[in-house]
Amino acid sequence: KQVPVVASLLYFRYSKMRYLRFYRHFNRFVMKVFFHEALSCFGYAAHQCIIDNTNLARLSGIGKNAVLVPEMEAFAKQFDFRFICHEKGHSDRKAGEERSFWYVETNFFPGRTYQSMEDLNAQAFKWATEILPKRPHTKARIIPADAFELEKPYLNKIPPYIEPPYVHHQRAVDQYGFVAFDGNFYWVPRPCQGVVQVLSYSDRIKIYQDRKCVAEYNLPPSDVKNAKFPDRVPSNRQPSNRKCPTTEEEGVLRKLHPTVGQYLDFIFPKQKSHNRKHQMIRELYALSKKISPDLFVSTLERARQYHITSMGTVEKISLQLMQKTLFD
Repeated sequence: KQVPVVASLLYFRYSKMRYLRFYRHFNRFVMKVFFHEALSCFGYAAHQCIIDNTNLARLSGIGKNAVLVPEMEAFAKQFDFRFICHEKGHSDRKAGEERSFWYVETNFFPGRTYQSMEDLNAQAFKWATEILPKRPHTKARIIPADAFELEKPYLNKIPPYIEPPYVHHQRAVDQYGFVAFDGNFYWVPRPCQGVVQVLSYSDRIKIYQDRKCVAEYNLPPSDVKNAKFPDRVPSNRQPSNRKCPTTEEEGVLRKLHPTVGQYLDFIFPKQKSHNRKHQMIRELYALSKKISPDLFVSTLERARQYHITSMGTVEKISLQLMQKTLFD
């Protein structure tokens, strides 16, 4: 499946050391996360960072007249460097940035397969930090790993105590003890109630109340939604309006008889989505517990023969077959 991704790449112009990462979306917070990860990985930062005239870091103006966003200026001061927007029409510096992306498109992507965004970024990290530093670059055949050792005395060493970027959110704890964040639910230990503060980092969240960290969770993959963390909580009460999959019920029904599986495939084709799928599977499962297995199989066989998809009609068919059997 093809999905659009945003590539973000940082490199040292002299040694050609690179750091590459892909995202599904890119905003100011993600930009700060990327810079923190890249500079923490190298351990050093240059005195100046040349960027294009992006609105994520530039408030107004172009080139030397650019006014930077105060938030990004404060972020850069932590690493002792400053952002510089290249001049309009300055093709040399613009090409210096774009060529790195061309290098990724022609040297990293060809011949690779990826299972997820996490797999893609793991391969990108290994390629940028282990393979490229040992590969000769430019006509001078520079080895980035060796050149970076010569460049380190002229760079700023990154202090180890810099706090990773985060975004502050306010969330209310529901009556079941969960906090909703980014499509998932995270349990908060009792006696926390009311409003809590959620700090979202790039890979985890921290939940605070009264300036105390009451819970911390690692963020799941981006495609995981409507999940509970942890899977089991001390309370047996769960929200009645939360989506509950019917994988177990469907598995039990399919094991009863091949006819049951054929009927389920008939009413729920794989290429179509059905809003009533889970509800009808639960109703079929409840019906299978009320009548004998033979009668249940006969009911679904007749329902499939006449293309019946209404649960009320299916129950009438079972009642009719049961009355006929009792009469005989």
